[in-house]
Amino acid sequence: SFSLILCLFVLGVFLTCTYTAKEATKKTKKAKLYVPQIDCDVKAGKIINPEFIAKCPPGCQDVKYRVYGTDIYASFSSVCNAAIHSGIIDNTGGKILVQKVAGHSGYRGSFSNGVRSLSLPRWRESFLVSEGKPRKGVTYPSTLEYSSSKSTAVKSGNVNVPTGDAIRKEHQTTPVPTPATQMATTTPTPTTTTTDPSTTVPQPTATPAATRTTAAAAKTRPGLHRVRDMAFRGTSTSASNRNILRHNTGVQRQEPVATFQRAAGSSAHLAMETDSWKPGLSLFDTGFSSKEELNPKPLEPVSQGNQNCKVDLSFLMDGSWSIGKRRFQLQKRFLGNVAQALGIGSAGPLMGIVQYGDDPSTEFNLKTYANSKDLRNAIEKIQQKGGLSNVGKALSFVNKNFFLDANGNRGGAPNVVVVMVDGWPTDRVEEASRLARESGINIFFVTVEAAAQSEKQNVIETNFVDKAVCRTSGFYSINVPSWFSLHKVVQPLVKRVCDTDRLACSKTCLNSADIGFVIDGSSSVGTGNFRTVLQFVANISKEFEISDTDTRIGAVQYTYEQRLEFSFDKHSTKQDVLNAIKRISYWSGGTSTGAAISYASEQLFSKSKPNKRKIMILITDGRSYDDVSMPAMAAHQNGVIAYSVGVAWAAPDELEAIASDPVKEHSFFVDEFDNLYRYVNQLIQNICTEFNSQPRN
Repeated sequence: SFSLILCLFVLGVFLTCTYTAKEATKKTKKAKLYVPQIDCDVKAGKIINPEFIAKCPPGCQDVKYRVYGTDIYASFSSVCNAAIHSGIIDNTGGKILVQKVAGHSGYRGSFSNGVRSLSLPRWRESFLVSEGKPRKGVTYPSTLEYSSSKSTAVKSGNVNVPTGDAIRKEHQTTPVPTPATQMATTTPTPTTTTTDPSTTVPQPTATPAATRTTAAAAKTRPGLHRVRDMAFRGTSTSASNRNILRHNTGVQRQEPVATFQRAAGSSAHLAMETDSWKPGLSLFDTGFSSKEELNPKPLEPVSQGNQNCKVDLSFLMDGSWSIGKRRFQLQKRFLGNVAQALGIGSAGPLMGIVQYGDDPSTEFNLKTYANSKDLRNAIEKIQQKGGLSNVGKALSFVNKNFFLDANGNRGGAPNVVVVMVDGWPTDRVEEASRLARESGINIFFVTVEAAAQSEKQNVIETNFVDKAVCRTSGFYSINVPSWFSLHKVVQPLVKRVCDTDRLACSKTCLNSADIGFVIDGSSSVGTGNFRTVLQFVANISKEFEISDTDTRIGAVQYTYEQRLEFSFDKHSTKQDVLNAIKRISYWSGGTSTGAAISYASEQLFSKSKPNKRKIMILITDGRSYDDVSMPAMAAHQNGVIAYSVGVAWAAPDELEAIASDPVKEHSFFVDEFDNLYRYVNQLIQNICTEFNSQPRN
């Protein structure tokens, strides 16, 4: 019995220990990992931990948070914006897993998920980003360890390089790359750096100036990135000094010698004449800045601006290689002068810039700068992207991404795009332009140094300007014979974009109509079906932009008699209109559709504004007791576009007589009231198709 008791005791102890261990395991499993949050501007090189999970806040998709590389990123990159570039998270933020890896000899820039990453020649530390899920067997820190932020300035070349003075050797702070050349006189070339384990300052390899200049002059630009080489431009020489040299020189265009005031054989002259480029190695491409840019001056106070020119303006800046560095500087000077002449301010014009080459990217949006001085300073710091002249792709980008509320679009101000083009685009613009115009964007073109007669055979899309601009009257296009005379069109361009009365493309199918509903309230409809008709009217109305200056809505109900439910000037907001529709009470009576059309013409459409399209939408469920053809014809002659919607017992011949031509696109029929909803989208689509088919002269 003693042995039995002993066995039971041992068993009890064993079970107790097992239970305790299980509970402890449960608690351990239930313990949640605390995920530290990092800011958008935090670079991977600033965090010492070799692997960590962190949470990115919303709003990190911004050009000021630089990213270097594709898939594998240099540790000088913003962690969160790199995660957006790789597609792990979007601009709303989220959890990410970061793993540090060895440095690479080169990082390739690309455009992905709305983020433009830059190229970088070499960097001693890289990182990968993936979904923010812990890996098995890895313990992740709940707080991140950062390297010291205290820094001193060490001069190298023309750039002041910040370096840490209290950094752990095994996790050194990522230093700023140092150019080995002076940007004012030579073409940037790659720098070979060596990292001494005892210091964080990269040592640039010295290169004699003469050697650098000769190399710059001799090096060719890769054919892939030469936009208008022999395949595009031909070999002709034009009078405007747009001479295209042979393919093996690497020079896109030959500058007039007189503009440099230097001896043709000098090294500085050679450096400026030669537009050489090496993928990933140019200081213009990497985006590194001088000390002045790293420590920007405080912004100027918000300006009210020129209140006689309230427009939301985007300039599409040509960053293609065909333009060359000299002309790119002239383009920046022109944009700065335009910004000054516009009078940027919160109550006046706002201006953003998108630069395009192979792909477009936003340099800054409408809300970034609120006065001309800050805007001009920012324009001066823009670096050339290079690549092709893909204007069509840039217009699509602006249409989808630029004029958003989040980017400072004000709604009440016309949207204007001014496209700068050196020569001609390398893709098609017609379809992208049409979609942009239909979105209410006024498109202007400033073309510089257009194709010479011998070059026209190389233009991909003939008459591309007329196919793109808002109207073909000449108001929306300016051609300049040379980049050196671009300054002469500053005032003419500003005058045109500020003439808001002539910005015709601000008017779209959704914001430029007076829409009058003529509603059958006869006894055959019935109370329940009448509510269904009102819902149909409301569903159409809510798709339009409603205000005093945009689309206006009015309504007439009829039986034998007619009643004005509300006029065009009665309600100026969408919610007021929808409430007014809901309050319409069912009348009941006979069906005099002809008299109702005449009444609507007199009480509604005779009071339309001259710049509004007059649209009548008539809904009926039966044959009229009076003639409809004569009143309908009179309405058509007075500019009313009539749509007829018949239900149940409506007469097809009357519906066709009421409808404008072509009848098939203006007349609809459903067998019962509950099916009315099916024609909401079709009706709106037809209204917009008709609007957009207007001639653009």
